Amino acid sequence: MEIALGLEFLRVVEQAAIAAARTMGLGDRHKADDVAVEAMRRVMDTVPMDGTIVIGEGERDEAPMLYIGEKVGAAVHNHRDYPSVDIAVDPLEGTNLCATGSPNAIAVLAASEKGGLLHAPDLYMEKIIVGPSCKGAVELDAPVADNLQAIARRLDRPVSGLVVIVLDRPRHEKLINDIRSTGARIKLITDGDLSAGISAAVIGTGVHAVMGTGGAPEGVLAAAALRCLNGQILARLVVSKPEHEERLTKMGIKDPKRIYDTDDLAPGKKVIFAATGVTEGNLLKGVRFFGEGIRTQSLIMTLENRQVRFIDTVHLEKRPDVKVRFA
Repeated sequence: MEIALGLEFLRVVEQAAIAAARTMGLGDRHKADDVAVEAMRRVMDTVPMDGTIVIGEGERDEAPMLYIGEKVGAAVHNHRDYPSVDIAVDPLEGTNLCATGSPNAIAVLAASEKGGLLHAPDLYMEKIIVGPSCKGAVELDAPVADNLQAIARRLDRPVSGLVVIVLDRPRHEKLINDIRSTGARIKLITDGDLSAGISAAVIGTGVHAVMGTGGAPEGVLAAAALRCLNGQILARLVVSKPEHEERLTKMGIKDPKRIYDTDDLAPGKKVIFAATGVTEGNLLKGVRFFGEGIRTQSLIMTLENRQVRFIDTVHLEKRPDVKVRFA
């Protein structure tokens, strides 16, 4: 599955990113998301698979396209025997980032065999994310200082040498104070905790952990990436209303207080993760338009064959005098 579908999913995220990038800086986050969704769905329906959206743009009544449970892929249009695939998507992670021209907006897709991705509702989720060197060193309910000391020991550096990414939200005021009281540094972000989580698992990004509460769908997508990168996410759903418990029951989640590890969120044996940069970022360059075409940078990761690929693509316009730029 990974070999057959990896490059197909590359096409999906590339076209979603290009569509979104055409709206970059226009100040219309809804339009940016809409065009990314439309592009992703259009290309996805050409992929030779029998796909089911398990993490999408919402539930059927709220999302006209790419809703949870929607069938996608070439199997929708014909009756040939295609592999069954569960799919998690975020057509545009960082809609506000794209609308304002800010860094780190990306188009994202993760896929696995049937049952290989947790069917998480669109709720908040407490999270802590670390890279391979710190796998097994942290606990979700441990004091912040204890987790940072454990990370520092694994990385053989002082706590003051750590950088932690936290979403800039009022709910994180105590968390921010607790981190700063240890001497660790904080990188506050307005959106995009998925790309932040991937950065924590890649050497050289200058990020050592991600802490705080963010979206559960992004948690599942992050887990798929971290399975491929050998990083770790620990997470727990935030259930604060009776209707939240009803949604969990509907989606087959029996224990609302369960702490999920990486393998619980993305248990599949065959996992594919694909992302393309929309705006310039720490991990991926944004879409670049030039006279003869478009240039994109993408990340494709596969679990079974342990491959991480950074792919630079020039999409040439159909013109006889086209020229390819080196950089």
